[in-house]
Amino acid sequence: MDLVAVNVGTPRQVSSGKRLITTAIWKEPVPGRHAVRGANVEGDDQADRTVHGGPDKAIYSYALEDTAWWEAELGAELGPGAFGENLSTRGVDVSGARVGERWAIGTTLLEVRQPRFPCFKLGLRMGDPRFPKRFGGANRPGAYLGILEEGEIGAGDRIEIVERPERGLTVADFAHIVLHDHARVGELLGVPAVPEEWRAWARERAQAA
Repeated sequence: MDLVAVNVGTPRQVSSGKRLITTAIWKEPVPGRHAVRGANVEGDDQADRTVHGGPDKAIYSYALEDTAWWEAELGAELGPGAFGENLSTRGVDVSGARVGERWAIGTTLLEVRQPRFPCFKLGLRMGDPRFPKRFGGANRPGAYLGILEEGEIGAGDRIEIVERPERGLTVADFAHIVLHDHARVGELLGVPAVPEEWRAWARERAQAA
């Protein structure tokens, strides 16, 4: 299990056809070692921190196996960073990772916190406004990671799963519940590592049921 690429990007303006949108979803692989601290990878940024970034979405990871699946589906070459991920991995079932799972990469310790929920900016990145719905239906969301121990990472680093809950919710299950199966929202409340904003969402849906 290894880290194939570290990808970073800063906000840029792109045309949505009707207006200019500021987004940092375009990420490119960068060589060398990079500090992981605060809520970011060195050199990376987010355009709208009300919905992107922060301690529970500090680093986005996506498996190159899932990228290859999309390449076959779309008939297009994508490569590392295509989904706006900071970490492109090989040999790790990222969407099958359990919430609360901990990864040691380089000198960092990271924790799986939640899946990626697609927004219209992913459609801009892929050149298809319908793509976010397609992404959500494929249930290959990738995982947002929180930073437990700051350090440095670089392409070629081994990924070691140092802690994995014996039972728990995978990020793919998490995404499916939020997008398609609200009857299972109680499962989010049974996992301590689920971020508070999603716990509040689950409590609200459970009370309304």
